[in-house]
Amino acid sequence: MEQNRIMIIPAKRQIGNNIKEAEKPKLRVAAYCRVSTDSEEQASSYEAQIQHYTEYIAKNPDWQLAGIFADDGISGTNTKHRVEFNRLIEECMSGNIDMVITKSISRFARNTLDCLKYIRKLKDKNIPVYFEKESINTMDAKGEVLLTIMASLAQQESQSLSQNVKLGLQYRYQQGQIQINHNKFLGYTKNDDGKLIIEPKQAEVVKRIYREYLLGFSMNRIASGLEADGILTGAGKKKWWTSTIRKILSNEKYIGDALLQKTYTTDFLTKTRVKNTGLMPQYYVEGNHEAIIPKETFMLAQEELAKRQVTAVSPNGRKRSYSSNSCFSNIIFCGHCREVFCRVHWYRHKTSTVVWRCASRLEDRSPVCYARSIKEETLHQIVIEALNRMLLQKSNYLDILQKNITTVIKRSDTTDIALIDEKLLTLQQELLRRANNREAYNNIADEIFHLRELRAKAESNTVLRDDTLKRITELCDFLKEQPQELTAFDELLTRRILDSITVYDDHVTVKLKSGISLDIDE
Repeated sequence: MEQNRIMIIPAKRQIGNNIKEAEKPKLRVAAYCRVSTDSEEQASSYEAQIQHYTEYIAKNPDWQLAGIFADDGISGTNTKHRVEFNRLIEECMSGNIDMVITKSISRFARNTLDCLKYIRKLKDKNIPVYFEKESINTMDAKGEVLLTIMASLAQQESQSLSQNVKLGLQYRYQQGQIQINHNKFLGYTKNDDGKLIIEPKQAEVVKRIYREYLLGFSMNRIASGLEADGILTGAGKKKWWTSTIRKILSNEKYIGDALLQKTYTTDFLTKTRVKNTGLMPQYYVEGNHEAIIPKETFMLAQEELAKRQVTAVSPNGRKRSYSSNSCFSNIIFCGHCREVFCRVHWYRHKTSTVVWRCASRLEDRSPVCYARSIKEETLHQIVIEALNRMLLQKSNYLDILQKNITTVIKRSDTTDIALIDEKLLTLQQELLRRANNREAYNNIADEIFHLRELRAKAESNTVLRDDTLKRITELCDFLKEQPQELTAFDELLTRRILDSITVYDDHVTVKLKSGISLDIDE
C-alpha cells in the first residue's frame, strides 16, 4: 500500500520582527446603575453612580463607553418595569455591548431567578458582567457559584425588607394613618399638609352620579350623560365605563371614611396584588376627611346596588334583569299572574305605538295570561290623574301622610348603635392583646363579625326609615306647594314618588313610595 507523501514547509528566517501586531478593538463597556427610591438622598446617589462609571470606563485605555443605563426609583425585585435595564439587555443581544459593569448583585437584581436568567443569557453571547463590590466576573469559572450564593442572599434581604414594610403599613393602619393616591380620585385633591380636601367642581359630578342612580338611571345611562356633557373622569379621560360608575357608587371614601387593606401583595417578587376577601385584616377609619356624599345617601346607593344585582323582580318570584330605560321599568305588574310588564313597540300602518304587556304573554308560557296591554300614554295620564286627585283633596291626604309618619317612627329599629360601637371598641382592644392566642383571637374575631353585622343591619334599617320619611315629606311638600292641577307628565317626579302600578281588567292601582295607594278606574 502506497504511503501518503508529506512535505514539510520550513519557516522563513526572520531578521527582527517586521510583522505589525494587529490592533485590538476596544471593548465596548456599558454600566448599569439603579437606586431603589426617589428620595432626595437617593437621587444624589443616582447622579454619583453615573459620574463614577463615566470616569471609571474612561480611565481604561482598552475600553470605550457603550452607554450608561440607569433606572431611577424602581424596585429591583422584578425586572418587568425596569425600562433601562431591559434596554441594556436588548443592546447586548443586538451585539452593541461587549461587557457590563455594575456596583453589586443587589443593584443588578434582588431576585435570584431573574439574576441568573440574565447572567446566563449574556454569557451565551460571551458578554461578562462585572460586579464591583463582590469582585465577581461572570465569565470566571467560580463566578456563577459565587453569584448564585450572593444573589440568594440579596433575595433574602429583599424579602426581609418587604416584610418590614408590611409590618410598618399594618402598624400605621392600626393607628388610622392612611395614604390615598388622589391623582385619579374624582372629587378630591390634597392640601399642603397632604390631607384630602374636596375639589368642588369634581364633587358636583360625584353628587350627580349618586343622584341619578338613586332616581333609577342605569350606569350606562349615567355614563352616556357624562360623556355627552364633556365631563372627564378622575383620570382625565373622556370615556366613562360602567365599572368606573360602580366604583364611585361603592367607594366609602365619599362619606369621609376609609377602608384600609382592600388588597394585599401575595408575592414580594412579582408584586402581585389580589382582593382581600378576609385572608388579611382590614381597618375601617371613620371621619378621616370631609365627606362629599351624606352617609344616608351612600347607604341607599348600596341598597340599590344590591337590589339591581338580584334578578327576581316580579312578585311571583320569576327572574327578571333590571332595566331603567323607562320610569315604569320593573314597577308595573299584572293583577292576574303577578308578572312584570315589559315595554314593547306595536307597528301598525307604518306607525309605532309604545305599549306595556305582561311578560308571560310575550314569552308564550303556559298557562297563558290574558291580561290586557296598556299604552304608555295611558300610564302617563293615570299618574297625572292620581296626583291631581290628591291635589283636589289636599287636607285629607296630608292627614293620611301625617299618620304614615307616626306609623314609620313607631316601627323603627330600636337597636342601640352607640352601644354596639362601645362593645366593638372593647373587643378590638382585646383582639390586639390576644394576637398570640389563636383560639381566643378567633373567638373574639367571630364576635366582632357578629356585632358588625348587627350594626350594619341597624344602620340599614335606619337609613330605609329615614328614606321613607323623606318620601312622605316630599309628597307633603309637593301637595302644599303645587298651586294647581297637573297638565303634563313629569318623568323625574314619577321616578321620585311612584312605587308601583298594578294593572287589572277594569282599573289600575297606583302605589306611591309614601305608602299611599289609589285605584284609578278606566
